[in-house]
Amino acid sequence: MAETNYSKSVAGVVIRDGKVLLAKHTYGRGAGKLICPGGYVEYGEAPEDAVAREYREETGIEVRAEEIIAVRFNIKDWYIVFRAKYISGEARSDNNENSEVIWMNVEDALTDPNVPYLSKEIIRAALSGGGLEKAVYDDQSRAPASMYRIPDSAE
Repeated sequence: MAETNYSKSVAGVVIRDGKVLLAKHTYGRGAGKLICPGGYVEYGEAPEDAVAREYREETGIEVRAEEIIAVRFNIKDWYIVFRAKYISGEARSDNNENSEVIWMNVEDALTDPNVPYLSKEIIRAALSGGGLEKAVYDDQSRAPASMYRIPDSAE
């Protein structure tokens, strides 16, 4: 059984057909708010894999993490946000960490008072089209790792 690393967390923003997937949080400061799904990274887990696992567990949706679109640091932890691509599945609540999972029109999400500031900011970041892309990285001397970088500019 994996152990949770409470100093590292991730989220993903999935936008499909003009709608963003949001989950109504059930606990803490976000209770009752519609947030972009995510959670803590387990020890030995890559952040991009944690996004896929959290979406699967919390929403029933299969996603693939793509570009890094935002990073938040504070004194106790870091939080990486990925633009994520919908792969398959039907949205459903996990009836634990969230009480409802919905596809909301993006424009409505950006003005809805039940969507907190942080979620609105990362939705805006997802809409920007930019981000750090995964690069080929093979460091033979270390454990498996991934690297994200600014994409090459078109010439």
